[in-house]
Amino acid sequence: MAKITRSSGKGVRRAAKSQSRAAGARRAKAQTTSMLDRAMGLLPFSDEQWSTIWMTVIIGVGVGLAFVIANLAGVPALAQAQVAAMASDVGFEVKHVRVTGTSRMDERQVYARALAQRDRPMPMVELEVLRSDLKQLPWVMDARVSRQLPSTLAIDIVEREPHAVLQKPDRLMLIDAQGVELEPIAADAAEGMLLISGPGSARQVAELERLLASAPALQPQVVAAEWVGNRRWNLTFKSDQVLALPEGATEAATALVKFARLDGQNRLLGGEVASFDMRSPPRIYMRVPGRGDAVELAAKDTP
Repeated sequence: MAKITRSSGKGVRRAAKSQSRAAGARRAKAQTTSMLDRAMGLLPFSDEQWSTIWMTVIIGVGVGLAFVIANLAGVPALAQAQVAAMASDVGFEVKHVRVTGTSRMDERQVYARALAQRDRPMPMVELEVLRSDLKQLPWVMDARVSRQLPSTLAIDIVEREPHAVLQKPDRLMLIDAQGVELEPIAADAAEGMLLISGPGSARQVAELERLLASAPALQPQVVAAEWVGNRRWNLTFKSDQVLALPEGATEAATALVKFARLDGQNRLLGGEVASFDMRSPPRIYMRVPGRGDAVELAAKDTP
């Protein structure tokens, strides 16, 4: 006779509960995956870019751990070489150089220095050394250098601003507001820019700017400034008239402000006077073409 075995109700309930839990887990997983997919879809990265990002993070963490372990073992030089080799093997080496911020200078000068790092493992690129090297270029006031993993070296240049033209014995040089020589400039290209001359005048450019700023009404009229005897300035105006200022920053500024006031009262610029001498304050000596003696203008009590 066949024997019939009945399954217990407890076992059936246990199996049903297990299946219910599994189904719930599948639904939760599907829901979580769906939410994650939607969140990832909102970010501006393709699947290939995400793959690169995650691979970069994983490899970067691994390389970092290897470097730390090797340093703790007391072999930092070996650690650096080993990490560099590992980084190079997985693609962490300089393959591309990206330069931004250049508008006036020849950016080939930047690439010439940056490309010396080409094919070098990223951990071996000394950013501060490269930055210091770039700052030796005349046009470069500052440089920001960074790694963009896995293979790009990014360089952002802060250029100097052209300020004036320095007249040298054999050529004209474009200079910035600190007197740094930037590059030679042709005479026709220098038209309209402030011309500075005299031995040591490049070192006085910042002081000259402060002097001219003391008389803002006159500043646009000044076309040239000569540093005389390494002690004082002669200013030439658009009218070709020359003003000789006294020695000393305070004395020169005081004289220039006084001259601006007199010009406003008597229209000195554009007149028949060829030169004004204010080296013996409080008087101004004026030379008029065709006259043998200088004409003296008492400016002592001028309001």
